[in-house]
Amino acid sequence: MLVAVSFYADERMTRWGLDQWRRFLLDGFHWKVVADTLLLGLKSVVATTLLGFPFALLYRGASPRWQRVLLFVAVMPLLTSVVVRTFAWIVILGREGVVNQLVLGLGLAAEPLRLLQTELGLVISLTQIEMPLLLLPLLSVMARIDPRLLDASASLGASPWRTLFRVILPLAAPGLAAGCLLVFASSTTAFISQSVIGGGRLVYLPAMIWQQAMVVANWPFAATAAIALLVSVSAVIAVIAYAGRVAAGHAHG
Repeated sequence: MLVAVSFYADERMTRWGLDQWRRFLLDGFHWKVVADTLLLGLKSVVATTLLGFPFALLYRGASPRWQRVLLFVAVMPLLTSVVVRTFAWIVILGREGVVNQLVLGLGLAAEPLRLLQTELGLVISLTQIEMPLLLLPLLSVMARIDPRLLDASASLGASPWRTLFRVILPLAAPGLAAGCLLVFASSTTAFISQSVIGGGRLVYLPAMIWQQAMVVANWPFAATAAIALLVSVSAVIAVIAYAGRVAAGHAHG
């Protein structure tokens, strides 16, 4: 239905044509919005990976009792609505929020930092909001790594860092890739977080689709933008999935 609607030439959907596609593809602003949307997802993936992988290593080395505690910590954010978590970040990142009070108290800045309605603040909030999506598949894979492989690596003279990059990381690649897929797909389409934290200063494809459909009432152009979001996100997801399969193949080869 989206494909069919996108080929209506006018807002009243009375005639067919490529007007909406020409309007979208020939405007550099729309390409910038697509690039910003994909870049936001990639930044969220990098941030969650940098924080989530050490957490997974801690989980793998913990006792069964502490593993249950860490698993509860990882799953706990899912027990709260995304809307509630997003509005909580407004309190944390605001001019009088926890972050600015800490920064001013430590003398790191002379005035409150501007974190709301910035990409930095949005990435920070998305990192916490999307973290469970990365951890759940990653922890599942990390728990199945045979400890004897690590002992064999150490007995052959490998350093802990070499064991990490040559043994643990390749074996954990399928879970890491699955988590990255979920984080990327969720971050690029996180309309609530993008609207509340990013505000009107940051424009991403979900907000553009909503504006065209609900404010301007241009359903054909909204459908065109929605297809562009679907295709672009799917393309990046295919690349991430392929990288995960290649890494897994090397690990088992």
